[in-house]
Parts: sequence; C-alpha cells; structure tokens
Amino acid sequence: MRVLIDTNIVLDFLLQREPFFQDADLLFQAIDAGQVIGYVTATTLTDIFYISRKHTRSVDQARQAVAEMLAAMVICPIDRAVLELAFHSGLVDFEDAVQIFGAVAQGLDVILTRDNRGFLSSPIPVLSVQDLLKQLGT
Repeated sequence: MRVLIDTNIVLDFLLQREPFFQDADLLFQAIDAGQVIGYVTATTLTDIFYISRKHTRSVDQARQAVAEMLAAMVICPIDRAVLELAFHSGLVDFEDAVQIFGAVAQGLDVILTRDNRGFLSSPIPVLSVQDLLKQLGT
C-alpha cells in the first residue's frame, strides 16, 4: 500500500511528540518492514527542517531529521501543475491541498493524517494511523 503521510505524523515520529509518538513509531516500523510504502511531499521536507530546527534549536538535528526522511520515504514532487490544482481546489488549507494533489499526481492509495478536517474533500481515502495499523493487523 502506497500512503502519503501528513507532515504532522512525520513530526510526531521525529520529535517523539506525545501522545502521538507510539502510533507514528508503529507506522514507521511498518514502513521499515515493507508493509507500507511511505510518501511525503517535497514541501513536507522544508517544513520538517524548519519545525525541527525551531523545536530542537539545532541545525544539525534538523538536517538529521531531513536525512532520515530522505532515506525512509519516497518524495512526491511538487510542480506548477500540483500547485495550481491545489490553489484552485477551493480547499481552505493550502498546505493540505498541496499534499492532496501531490498524492493524486502520484496515484497513491491513502493519505494518513490525524487531523482530517483539511482532507475532507480528498479524492483519495483518508485514514488515521490507527485505522491503517488495524488494516495491517498491527
């Protein structure tokens, strides 16, 4: 199963944010085991760097967080076509719209998020990490 992972879930894992870390950790174990192919958008990497640096106050730790995602995830390119689809989609949250249309462009199966309000109009099914883990029998 090919899944786009929302930025917040990636940050939950990298920054060990409670109470969400355990589910995120199980998700990344499923990715490591090959049960799931994880995708993030290219824009997620810039967000990860910025937020990790702000949270840890360390450029080195922020770079390490990006390096981990480059090693573990497939990156969805974000080009003009994706940005225009997101911009003209009418979705209120532009960041979520970019992720949705990045996933659409890649033909992904599912979007994982813990805040599905921004993803209500997604043409791709949206699940929580817990829902996906149940499907996987984890």
